[in-house]
Amino acid sequence: MKLLCRAMAHLLAALMALSLVLCAPLACAHEFKLDAVVNTFVKIEPTEAHLVVRAPLYLFKNVRFPVSATEVDIRGSSAAMERALGLIQQDVVLTENGRTLTARSAAGRLSLPSDRSFERFEDAVAHVARPVEPDTHIVIDQGYVDAHIVYPIASPDAVFALRTSVAPELGEYLKVAVRYTAGDGESRSMVLRGGMGTVDLNPTWFSAAQGFVAFGVAHIVTGLDHLLFLLCLIIPLRGVRPLLTVITGFTLAHSFTLIGSAFGLAPHGPWFAPFVEFAIAASIVYTALENIVGVDIRRRVVLTMLFGLVHGFGFSYGLKEDLQFAGSHLLVSLFAFNVGIELGQLLVLAVMLPALALVTRTLLPGRVGAIILAAILAHTGWHWMTERWDVLARERWPALDLASLPTLLYWVAGLTLLAGGVIAAVGRLRLDSDAEIARKANTSLSADAAE
Repeated sequence: MKLLCRAMAHLLAALMALSLVLCAPLACAHEFKLDAVVNTFVKIEPTEAHLVVRAPLYLFKNVRFPVSATEVDIRGSSAAMERALGLIQQDVVLTENGRTLTARSAAGRLSLPSDRSFERFEDAVAHVARPVEPDTHIVIDQGYVDAHIVYPIASPDAVFALRTSVAPELGEYLKVAVRYTAGDGESRSMVLRGGMGTVDLNPTWFSAAQGFVAFGVAHIVTGLDHLLFLLCLIIPLRGVRPLLTVITGFTLAHSFTLIGSAFGLAPHGPWFAPFVEFAIAASIVYTALENIVGVDIRRRVVLTMLFGLVHGFGFSYGLKEDLQFAGSHLLVSLFAFNVGIELGQLLVLAVMLPALALVTRTLLPGRVGAIILAAILAHTGWHWMTERWDVLARERWPALDLASLPTLLYWVAGLTLLAGGVIAAVGRLRLDSDAEIARKANTSLSADAAE
């Protein structure tokens, strides 16, 4: 009875801790979101760089544009506009090879919310140069502050970067849309989030690699569903060889689909992302339940690779958002992101394995403890699975046609080769199932007793 009460107390403590971890993201997800977008152009010419900025008027609370009734007093806004231009140069900083550029000239004006001149660089520059029409009426906080700032530069081939500190109180709710044109005429677009710090607009291959290694590490470390799947994988593993085999299989599988997705070979359509999220949750549920009923290591390796393919698609969604910062180094950035994923995975395992050993030896010891831990993980995965199924069920599944046939054949051929390689490799490895481990242990004990 005392042992049962102790086990129930440990279970309650584990459930409370897990609930706190899982509920924290949910609380954040329901907070009020205020999205602000700052539109910018950066164009590099042989001797100068142009920064054209359009920022919502409500971001300039400290500037205090004069008002008349409910409208901005445009004629009396000259001094406020000068302060606004100074604030833009302070909060949107352009650098050349790490050196902060100093403006040669700066011009600005107020614009209506309905103005569409920032669709092209040339139109935006021409718009900023024109004075505001006398009959323009801008309601308080409803317009834009537009600015055109020119910087002298040493070389158009330098590495240019942008650092933004606009409205830090908004955090990641602030977006800075950047359209960059290099000195050779190559253009690209990217969206910076508040708090990102300095971002290279035309990174070298080395800086791109550094950045994408960091992106990969952050993606795996902050992906709660990936972390729970890793935990489910390693709970029943004993010994270095099974652990390395399972983790290597997971790495190879998710790398396969991650690379394929980066080159546009993943299925398309609004149904696919919810399907991947649902399948990731299902992988947690299945693996946790298998931990309860017993694990065959050879089967675990094969299933790990199957589920790893799905997780690779999940990793690719994080990569798609970050590829905008790769510049012209797509392959390097893709490889670096994958390296970051593996480094993050090793970091997680370095923390997770000792913690798991501590829990299974103290709080949840023995077979009963492993079952309790697996049941908690299965319960969490089940809730995620049902929630994600509700989203997936609202999407229309695609019809198989000639346009989608090449992609289907690519994945069938690739998966067939991968599966053949896995089966051949597993057959050569001496991996024992739970039953074989128990039989060997019993044989060893019997021999010791006979001696």
